[in-house]
Amino acid sequence: MREIEVTGKTVEEAINLGIKKLGVNRADVEIEILEQPTKGILGIFGQKPAKVKLTVKSKVVEKAKKFLDEVINSMGVKVSFEVFPREEHILINLYGNDVGVLIGHRGETLDALQFLTNLAANKKEEQPQRIVLDAQGYRERREKTLIRLAEKVAEKVKQKGRPFALEPMTPQERRIIHTALQNHEGVYTYSEGEEPNRKVIIAPKR
Repeated sequence: MREIEVTGKTVEEAINLGIKKLGVNRADVEIEILEQPTKGILGIFGQKPAKVKLTVKSKVVEKAKKFLDEVINSMGVKVSFEVFPREEHILINLYGNDVGVLIGHRGETLDALQFLTNLAANKKEEQPQRIVLDAQGYRERREKTLIRLAEKVAEKVKQKGRPFALEPMTPQERRIIHTALQNHEGVYTYSEGEEPNRKVIIAPKR
């Protein structure tokens, strides 16, 4: 996401200078006024220029919002969303009375919607950005549940010395299990099977 800080005699002058440097239209940027200009003593000494920060709006975000609006309206569900730009990805949090419909069974609908949103938002983009969809903190709660499950099963496998197959999971959920147990002393993990029935096996170390 491109951004620039610019100074000028007035706020408007600083904005225009920044737009020219970025090579974009005014409608393509978000404007934050950092400092108002001051005249100083006698209008000369201690004079300070105006300072603004211009951030180029992400077309990826706009396309993602448009796609989600269309999906939500077509489904007729009462769901809204907020966008939170992060360093490594764009987080879009869904919330509302019908948000459970968009989560689906063990998050399968949410994962599918996330996949489609990434396709729609990054189409023809030279610099694609990863979009993560969450629904009222569902992913964090689900991750904690999976980590507890992984640790509990790992202890049983370690005690009994026999491998244990977990239920089929999405690639993202399998990754959580693998990460949770990657440094475990008594077990190791691997995946087997074909999608959508691919599952994690927790096996004892020999």
